[in-house]
Amino acid sequence: MRKTAKFEDCFAELISLPSVSCIDPAHDQSNRGVIDALANSLDALGFVCEIMPLSDNPEKCNLIARYGDGEGGLALSGHTDTVPYDAKGWDTDPFKLTKMNGNYYGLGTADMKSFFPIIFETLERMADVKFTKPITVVATADEESTMSGARAIQQANKALGRYCIIGEPTGLVPRYSHKGIILETILLQGRSGHSSDPALGNSALEGMVDVMNALRRWRSELQAEYHNNEFKIPVPTLNLGRIQGGDSANRICANCELAMDLRMLPGMEITSLKEKMHRVVKESLAGSGLTVEFSSLFDGTPPMQTSINSEIVRMSEKYTQTSASSVAFGTEGPFFNDMGLETVILGPGDIDVAHQPNEFLQIDRIEPMINILSKMINHFCEGK
Repeated sequence: MRKTAKFEDCFAELISLPSVSCIDPAHDQSNRGVIDALANSLDALGFVCEIMPLSDNPEKCNLIARYGDGEGGLALSGHTDTVPYDAKGWDTDPFKLTKMNGNYYGLGTADMKSFFPIIFETLERMADVKFTKPITVVATADEESTMSGARAIQQANKALGRYCIIGEPTGLVPRYSHKGIILETILLQGRSGHSSDPALGNSALEGMVDVMNALRRWRSELQAEYHNNEFKIPVPTLNLGRIQGGDSANRICANCELAMDLRMLPGMEITSLKEKMHRVVKESLAGSGLTVEFSSLFDGTPPMQTSINSEIVRMSEKYTQTSASSVAFGTEGPFFNDMGLETVILGPGDIDVAHQPNEFLQIDRIEPMINILSKMINHFCEGK
């Protein structure tokens, strides 16, 4: 392998390139700058790079870079996008890598642009190692919004290897399982009227009270049926996150919208849960005269469950000297597992500082992650 840019220079470049992904088009950005920078670095290391524009938005791209030939091997994957940011909350420039107090500060430092320069530094240190199985680096679009990058790779059935490490922020603790998520909106349509006479209208707001009560009862049923002690919160959760309706205290509310999320355990399936949720809502409105519309903010992320006995999990436990465990947040892991890659989530950042101002990566996490990654690459790509 040939030399690429120094770790800190590469890291600073990635942080400087805006790549926000958001369901709201007002905040959404292309990730092409990050993809091009990564492709340049990987090309310098001798990788064969494929830039994969997403069919529904060519400004969004994945990168699949491969080093070596043959079957099997190891994929190292990360997403290139960040969440939106509030500059007023930051003490430093979110797009300038700032080194202070033993940390690197910047938008995406923990979640998860740091994983790529760590990969490059690891590979450079292994420049004299000969591999008999391929190494594949995957960089995806829109993990923070729709998972469209990972979905595109899954749909294209790209050959990525036998095992996969996703460098999401886990604090150097291997994670083999996480919950899935559904984000849904429920819109009720009624009829406005003067509040002095309820018969003049049909209140969507009062109908939504019945809907929310029905969803809370269903939540209790789900939590009684599903339980998994591997998770800190061992039951599925259903959050009623936002409600909006009506325009005046003296007018009957004609429409009302509720936004909710459901976090499901492994073994729970998105399609059947949505169908059941729709039935629960419709049954609560029976005879009300109100109409209901459902919409999804995105297609949902399935739960992830890699076998605790998988070699990738066992080796991650060996090299981190830490037991693998489950986590509540979602990743692209289930899409890679569905493609036949046994996947573990393992990265240097902390989820506690992600998605908020003054996001940072602890500098003393970098060398341990390089050490772990070098051992994993050596093991799964059979370094000689």
